[in-house]
Amino acid sequence: MDHKDFETVEVETDLLILGGGMAACGAAVEAAFWARENGLKVTVVDKAAMDRSGAVAMGLSALNQYVGLKDGENTIHDYVNYVRNDLMGVTREDLVANIARHVDSTVHLYEKWGLPIWKDADGKYVHEGRWQLMINGESYKVVVAEAAKNAVGKENIYERVFITEPLMDGDRCIGAVGFSVRENKFYVFKARATICAMGGAVGVFKPRSTGEGSGRAWYPPFNSGASAYFTLKAGAEMTCQEVRFIPVRFKDAYGPVGAWFLLFKSRATNGLGENYMETRAPVLEQYAPYGKVKPVPANLRNYLMMLDVMEGKGPIFMRTEEAIKKIASSAGDEKAAKKKLKELETEAWEDFLDMTISQAILWAATNVSPEEKSSEIAAAEPYFIGSHSGASGAWVSGPKDLAPAEYCWGEANMTTVKGLFAAGDASGASSHKFSSGSHAEGRITGKAAIKYLVKEKPAKGKYDAGKIEALKARIYQPLKTFAENSDKTTQPDVNPNYLLPNMFQMRLQKLMDEYAGGVSAQFTTSKPLLEKGLELLKLLKEDSEKLGAESLHRLMRCWESVHRMYQAEAHVRSVLFREESRWVGAAHPVGVLQRRLSLLSQGMGLDVGEVSGSGLVPVPRRRSQDEPLVAARGLVRDGMSRPDRREWGVGPTAPASDKRRS
Repeated sequence: MDHKDFETVEVETDLLILGGGMAACGAAVEAAFWARENGLKVTVVDKAAMDRSGAVAMGLSALNQYVGLKDGENTIHDYVNYVRNDLMGVTREDLVANIARHVDSTVHLYEKWGLPIWKDADGKYVHEGRWQLMINGESYKVVVAEAAKNAVGKENIYERVFITEPLMDGDRCIGAVGFSVRENKFYVFKARATICAMGGAVGVFKPRSTGEGSGRAWYPPFNSGASAYFTLKAGAEMTCQEVRFIPVRFKDAYGPVGAWFLLFKSRATNGLGENYMETRAPVLEQYAPYGKVKPVPANLRNYLMMLDVMEGKGPIFMRTEEAIKKIASSAGDEKAAKKKLKELETEAWEDFLDMTISQAILWAATNVSPEEKSSEIAAAEPYFIGSHSGASGAWVSGPKDLAPAEYCWGEANMTTVKGLFAAGDASGASSHKFSSGSHAEGRITGKAAIKYLVKEKPAKGKYDAGKIEALKARIYQPLKTFAENSDKTTQPDVNPNYLLPNMFQMRLQKLMDEYAGGVSAQFTTSKPLLEKGLELLKLLKEDSEKLGAESLHRLMRCWESVHRMYQAEAHVRSVLFREESRWVGAAHPVGVLQRRLSLLSQGMGLDVGEVSGSGLVPVPRRRSQDEPLVAARGLVRDGMSRPDRREWGVGPTAPASDKRRS
């Protein structure tokens, strides 16, 4: 099968939105409004179907970011402090504040669009925690996607199209190419501005769930690092690539723990019944001031738990039965207590059925009744996301009214590449935006991209037909490789002439797990291990040119594997470079957290035709003490956006007014 057998479809647009998750939906609904006012076209491309794509495809039981400004419950400053403390100072406060001042309006839109948000007898939102709202969220994504599709128009939405490469005109992004996973079509999207919102990366490390549970993960397994790959290949400066998120969840099915800790006030203990947050409290003193804040930063909570596990004090249990009985007993008489107990049982199961059905199935399969028996929790494999408690992503321009001069070079959320914007998991150093904040950031980015088009009036890009044809040939090469060689062995999955994507992924996951601090290594690594991992990554990169695919679906898997490989190398090189310790860890251990806070930002400028090379990410040099800050690729950024004493104002409303919504 040759690439010439596939039809080339060219689509011209003004703004190209890549992705279909929360950030992309936010960008679509906002950009569409401003585009109509200015006679511009918006196009959305999703590798899945928008109704059920992205991190909340299965549903969600809570909105994890709601500031509550209209009720005077909290301030923007409160939320910035919360994020800074949880990330132990490693955050872009300008980006966090910008999202926080607009996230409430996104939540209000959700309710207007039909999302059921829990309310008490007085009509106030029911909080799971200080920043979280409980919802009936099985159809959360459907509600949000419907609004986006109605705004953009179904004729401008391309689903089941996998984006592989950016199109560049010098230092400017002018679109993207990809292929349909259902039809024999190759797409060339030509755009004057592009928003990258294609999610984070799962499957880079070997998951805990193997065998019959293979593919089960906390974050969606179809998030394959497309955002990191796309921005890297475009030459964008990246940040916090050494940061990975390791969530503690109910073991094996990855059910959420937030409702149990925050709403049910449960506690976690080790196998001996000890509360490690109490017995290990002295450890927190080493990491002051962040070790003393409440709530304790997520990475420190995880660290204390892991210390118990490594000392053989596991397993770790969520004391569900204890929490339920305690709440039920506070209801009063025996009859009221039984009624309350039944309500709590229902809520416990509903929490999983809303967003993690596999956890409900596992409870049923293992005879677990949460009101009678504790359940195991455990640390999952590492993920790369910019929206939760992770931080990896592209280095983006901050809002002009909040960001320091060196953090602001264009419209909000523009990367260091002209015409390329990033939102959601694609933008870095702005943690704790979750689903609602990602949608809000998408809205901010959508408006900013339209403003860029209206204000800058960028010309149409120059497209090299020869390069595009070469890209097409390379993208479809795995199909050709398989077709030409599959009959040379009796079994098509064992062949010296090609490597199937599942085998490739197993190799990647094995080396990252063992050499870059995965589950089997108890999340620890060292310089010699990382250097050996890089050696193996180089061999894997060479073999990526021999990937084979028997179908369009497997072709997608091939390119997902390549995208993951790029994310993997960016991570390993970043961890190797980051010699000072800001968090707990084993790669470069220190007794006391150093006060030096910096963001590791790096990038590369590959030719658009290059897939494999000797080095993915150039090892950045360390900035000398006297060298001024420079917004350039390959440099370490010292000094955070640190207006710690600034009272963040709500400021002007960036997204469009709610009044226009129907």
